[in-house]
Amino acid sequence: MDFTPAADGGTTARCPMHGADFAAAPHDVYDRLRATGPAGPVELAPGVEATLVVGHEAALRVLQNDTLFARDSRRWGALREGRIALDSPVLPMMMFRPNCLFTDGAEHLRLRKAVTDSLDAIDVRQLARDVRQMGDFLIDRFSERGRADLIDEYAKVLPLLVFNKLFGCSADIGDRLTTSMAAIFEGRDAIRADQELTACLMELVALKRREPGDDLTSRLVRHPAGLTDTELKDQLVMLMGAGVEPERNLIGNTVLLMLSPQGSGLLIEEAMEHVLWDNPPIANYATHFPKQDVDLAGVRLAADSPVVISFAGANADPSLHHARRSRSQGAHLSWGAGPHKCPASSPAQVIALTAVEKLFNELDDLALEVPAEQLAWRQGPFHRALAALPVRFAPSPAGRVAAATGRHPLPPAAPEQAPRAVGEPAGQPAAPARRKGFWGTFLDVFRL
Repeated sequence: MDFTPAADGGTTARCPMHGADFAAAPHDVYDRLRATGPAGPVELAPGVEATLVVGHEAALRVLQNDTLFARDSRRWGALREGRIALDSPVLPMMMFRPNCLFTDGAEHLRLRKAVTDSLDAIDVRQLARDVRQMGDFLIDRFSERGRADLIDEYAKVLPLLVFNKLFGCSADIGDRLTTSMAAIFEGRDAIRADQELTACLMELVALKRREPGDDLTSRLVRHPAGLTDTELKDQLVMLMGAGVEPERNLIGNTVLLMLSPQGSGLLIEEAMEHVLWDNPPIANYATHFPKQDVDLAGVRLAADSPVVISFAGANADPSLHHARRSRSQGAHLSWGAGPHKCPASSPAQVIALTAVEKLFNELDDLALEVPAEQLAWRQGPFHRALAALPVRFAPSPAGRVAAATGRHPLPPAAPEQAPRAVGEPAGQPAAPARRKGFWGTFLDVFRL
């Protein structure tokens, strides 16, 4: 893999973390950096320089020390000085948002407590039942064919449906939320999608202030922290962003391992633990900014420069040899560490485990359509994500969900008539019809 000369004209080379080469073999980069120290210079995207921490002990030092390292990206010197393009593909993942992911100190504690208290109230047994229903709904859409792309048709959609249920979304809000979030992840008209996401979440917050229910949004609204509407919106964005993409990748990467020769005979729980060690769904993230120049085990970190933690690289640190051999739970860093450690690891594992279990229970003779080494990985510095997961299986009759639930299958949804704009003359043509999306259709099927 080629190195990119440092922007300052010095002799330090930066390892690119964008493009097909990195996506195909990220551990080559981690190994090359580790050969010279616990951290090294990388380029996250064209013109975006950072330091990537690949040593386990060094990663813990950064993650656990909020005295020396901050999460608030308003400290980012290159961004403040206009040296980062505003259309950079990594900026949406690194720019400051007033949520518990990008805040520090007392403000972080206030926001995080609201989030953790609300997450702790999730009924994980009900969550598993919901995931099984959603799995049935999605599998029924392709089970008759005997072939499917389990990323596009299952792993990508299921987490979005889960969060619609957790947030207590109505059919209309949920459909818009699903569409806009998917567009942001896929880079399709991201500015417009972000505007639509903000609008529908603010609408959801207003709805839950008027009509609270037994859902995550209502619990955040009622929390003693007294979050403003904007703060509520930003916590919901963080929860969905930090949940949907990792879940998609954890499901996909676990299914891939179980269908590969090296995963033969593994239980689902075992396969998932292997993935969290070797192919964590978020491979590199948790960007920190040194509050002053810092020496990290011989590596100089400049103040206000981005320091990214490689969970995948730290997990592969040779110092963890014995823990890796035993796959000790808790030794890997895939859920993070320190004050910003993922607060939702338990429900996240329930979702992924139940989703994978549903696939193997419902699809007989499930197998990869192509050899594992021919599968493509999505480009990007942060995730470890399959572009597609084509499989084949024994076709099953249509209407499995109807048979399993005792409900009659619904006819194809008719287009919804979009409401006429306020003040629009009655004689004007109606706005274009909008078909129901996955969430609206799911609510109809299960009469929720």
